[in-house]
Amino acid sequence: MTVKNIEKNILQLSPIQRLRMVDNILASLDKPDPEIEREWGVESDKRLAAYKNGKLKGINFETIKKQLAK
Repeated sequence: MTVKNIEKNILQLSPIQRLRMVDNILASLDKPDPEIEREWGVESDKRLAAYKNGKLKGINFETIKKQLAK
């Protein structure tokens, strides 16, 4: 089966069925990489320790909202 054939078949599905298909495809691409997850764990531990030791300051949520609104 070619990609064109698959696409043709998908386009014959109802909108709900196509949304489910998209959801399934996106979910299949969202597999966590164990190495990246481990690295983020190490980094978050470092950041928490720096915050607790006063070497890193937090940012007020209102400030973040204002920055994102720009």
